[in-house]
Amino acid sequence: MSKADEIFIKNCTDIIENGFWDTDLPVRPKWLDGTPAHTVKKFCIVNRYDLREEFPILTLRRTAFKSAIDEILWIWQKKSNNINDLNSHIWDSWADETGSIGKAYGYQLGIKHKYKEGEFDQVDRVLFDLKNNPSSRRIMTNIYNFEDLHEMHLYPCAYSMTFNVSGNVLNGILHQRSNDVAVANNWNVVQYSVLLMMLAQVSGLVAGELVHVIADAHIYDRHIPVVKEMLKNEQFPAPKIKINPNVKDFYKFTVDDFELVDYKFNKLDKKFEVAV
Repeated sequence: MSKADEIFIKNCTDIIENGFWDTDLPVRPKWLDGTPAHTVKKFCIVNRYDLREEFPILTLRRTAFKSAIDEILWIWQKKSNNINDLNSHIWDSWADETGSIGKAYGYQLGIKHKYKEGEFDQVDRVLFDLKNNPSSRRIMTNIYNFEDLHEMHLYPCAYSMTFNVSGNVLNGILHQRSNDVAVANNWNVVQYSVLLMMLAQVSGLVAGELVHVIADAHIYDRHIPVVKEMLKNEQFPAPKIKINPNVKDFYKFTVDDFELVDYKFNKLDKKFEVAV
């Protein structure tokens, strides 16, 4: 069993068996047929993944590895808020006729700010500090910009990364206000694990721990039967990840620079409907 499977099973079981149902409360998300999408949730789940031990991807079902990387590059490297720069359709429901999702995600990372060392956007500030001031306790990003929330088509779910260097090891904390556990939990873990590895490689560091802090970890009502079925699946060892070692510039990474070796997983016949 991979540790990602182990953590996922523990989280889902706890949420289903001990979580709080919002059935009697008004909720924003709806299913495609207009029915309110209710959830059962747990408050503040914290998971730790040591990337030196194994790559944290599920084997209980397939996580779309390349698509996950494509989205994290769209946000952190392209700093885009337009789905025309993305090679999947996961954001289509939140895009307008031009493809924009408003002043959200990559847009926020690309805003430049003035510092005594010069003018940087949030990503470039992280890259600068990892190379020039790795002992800093201020290496972080935050895209939950209250000033622009009214112009975001969806408020950021994964909204902040805090980076910390210990010796030659780069660790990170991903803060997430809300997580659709069945659909997006491992997707986000894979994305930010890869991001940590990318930043470590171009900064001459080793990727260490990713700590995932989720304020509202929930499973939607229509997802529960599929989740219960998935949790019974056979588990396989975690695959190995290979990253092109020749890439030394964060902005030179492409999806093709990442590869999973021996990724075994279970086929999931039923799809998870996404609440919007």
